[in-house]
Amino acid sequence: MTSDRPLALVLASSSPYRRELLARLRLDFETAVPDIDEAPLPGEGAPALALRLAIGKAAAVAARYPDSLIIGSDQVAMNGMEQLHKPGCHATARNQLTAMSGRRITFFTALCLFNSHTGRHQSAVVPVEVKMRQLDAAAIDRYLAAEQPYDCAGSARIEAFGITLVEKLSGDDPNALIGLPLIELCRMLRNEGIDLP
Repeated sequence: MTSDRPLALVLASSSPYRRELLARLRLDFETAVPDIDEAPLPGEGAPALALRLAIGKAAAVAARYPDSLIIGSDQVAMNGMEQLHKPGCHATARNQLTAMSGRRITFFTALCLFNSHTGRHQSAVVPVEVKMRQLDAAAIDRYLAAEQPYDCAGSARIEAFGITLVEKLSGDDPNALIGLPLIELCRMLRNEGIDLP
């Protein structure tokens, strides 16, 4: 804390999904867009990449918010040994979902809470495993026409119509799959003296 004034809470993200998730905690916060290079390093695994980017996002906005708790998060999905990124277009999304059909996909969501006043940060990676249904071409096309999830890693917007593609979920926090592990975040915020509830 700085004097008797609580630290501001800042979400270092442009993601509307993370903003909606954080709003569930009923805390006042603002958002800031981090400017970082999100390209993976040579040989970097999915959990390490997600964690590096989450920490990097929080650190990238720290100079603009000197007395704040800054939340950074990033997600990397894996289909076997292949990293799944945001498809950006229909053709790539269709290819991703075809390759994911009937498979177990692991979503690694990393979280960082950075106290820009003390320089302390807490971080974690929360995995969620998703067993995809067997998807034929017609089902994939119907889903993509309805949802257009071109800004979602793995082309499946699970919090919306993408849930129809899923057979089973397994993990400690379903919010992590959407992009922000709220259970872990609550623990970190309590470590910084924020009472929840």
